[in-house]
Amino acid sequence: MELCLYTDSVPDLTLEEALDLTVRLGGTAVEMAAGGQSSAPHLDVFTLVDDAEERGRFADALASRGLRMGAVNCSAWPMHPRKGTRHVEIMEAAVRLAEQLGVKKIVTMTGTPGESPDAELTNWIFYPWPPENIELLHRQWDETIAFWQEFASFAADHGIERIALELHPLHMVYNVPTLLRLREAVGPVIGANVDPSHLFWQRMDPAAIVRALGPAVHHVHLKDVEYRAEQLALAGVLDNRPYSTPEERAWTFRTVGHGHGAEFWAPFIDALAEVGYDDVVSIENEDPVQDAVEGVTDAARFITPLLH
Repeated sequence: MELCLYTDSVPDLTLEEALDLTVRLGGTAVEMAAGGQSSAPHLDVFTLVDDAEERGRFADALASRGLRMGAVNCSAWPMHPRKGTRHVEIMEAAVRLAEQLGVKKIVTMTGTPGESPDAELTNWIFYPWPPENIELLHRQWDETIAFWQEFASFAADHGIERIALELHPLHMVYNVPTLLRLREAVGPVIGANVDPSHLFWQRMDPAAIVRALGPAVHHVHLKDVEYRAEQLALAGVLDNRPYSTPEERAWTFRTVGHGHGAEFWAPFIDALAEVGYDDVVSIENEDPVQDAVEGVTDAARFITPLLH
């Protein structure tokens, strides 16, 4: 497995600074955001797709440091009633850029449809009641499968072999059953981006998920969660208080190793090896407590000895 840096973790650094940091961390690959829900501070996907000279300079910046592009990330929200059209444009540009750079994998999210064609917002159904919600869920799945069948065909036409969907709440695919449902309908190009942080706070077992998915594990993000037991007891995992006040929340995103120790992360890496995953593990930092550069440095120092 290769250590990778998701450069959106250090948005205040320039591209060159982020690449140099990756090398100092011992990384051999970077994952960069093309836009969508991410800030994408290190590349302009539309400029790179259209400008071969600019794209060449970008590729040279990686190659001169011995780095490769581990994935093009587009944490988009396709099918969103208001943002969906633009996010699909970004996703398509991300696919084209990946093809131009010789990258075979994109990382994104499933998206969620709204309640109706006139909806303003998405509507995520996570509870099997009342009956009208289940009727909506059926319609959403019909729309989701149709969208991803078409998009997967487009991606395949441009050389994409793996679409890694982050198992992320508020999106149609957020756990093992939903990932497998879409994969069965669309094909093996669909797989998971396994980010333990989003699994932790839903009280799932990331290592068990890896073993259940096997070859459907297409990508891995390294991010942790810290619980506050006294708040968890009162608010539960569906805590909607702001991230900006982590001391008041039941759980908070943390740097790898600051929520769970080697007793979790070592078996998690072992599980990836067991299912034959031999690709990048990408550090993602959303820790509201720790400085970003310090956080990714801590994460690399913690995880490197555990990698196979």
